[in-house]
Amino acid sequence: MALVTPTWMVKAIYKIRPATLKRLGIQAVLTDLDNTLIAWDNPNGTEQLHDWLAEMQTAGITVMVVSNNSHERVAKALAGLDLPFTARALKPLTVGINRAVKQLQLPKEACIMVGDQLMTDVIAGNSAGVRTVLVEPLVSTDQWNTLPNRFVEGFIKRHMKREGTYKYLEDINDGK
Repeated sequence: MALVTPTWMVKAIYKIRPATLKRLGIQAVLTDLDNTLIAWDNPNGTEQLHDWLAEMQTAGITVMVVSNNSHERVAKALAGLDLPFTARALKPLTVGINRAVKQLQLPKEACIMVGDQLMTDVIAGNSAGVRTVLVEPLVSTDQWNTLPNRFVEGFIKRHMKREGTYKYLEDINDGK
């Protein structure tokens, strides 16, 4: 169960505050793309996203996308955001996270992995040795290839609810 248990659960990536990250020694937010940073069907992002990214940049915290999508897909989705990324991350394997950490030249303790899926983002982050944040998906629909993961996640989330460990917080340091 530890492999699929996130360090924190927060409703949305935008709830993660730069001051909290700084207090915890976090210098980089590695983030999934679809349904975490942007809605998979809205590649332009929201005003809230742009404001959050500006806050992170002002605080000196790097935001880097770690996505299983192709280089072309990620580059197109991030065209207006000017964010570093690694594509074909192969999550739940650690390949993409390790590549990102190496590219940023940071220790793993200085990074967190944020994503909307236990079966890819959280497992990859936990396996790579970085702290993890599970967020609620931005939209309730998914691409077809995500549906099997969501099915398995349903069982895990029900188990977490029974144990009282399934609770979304206001920020990553709120209550844990």
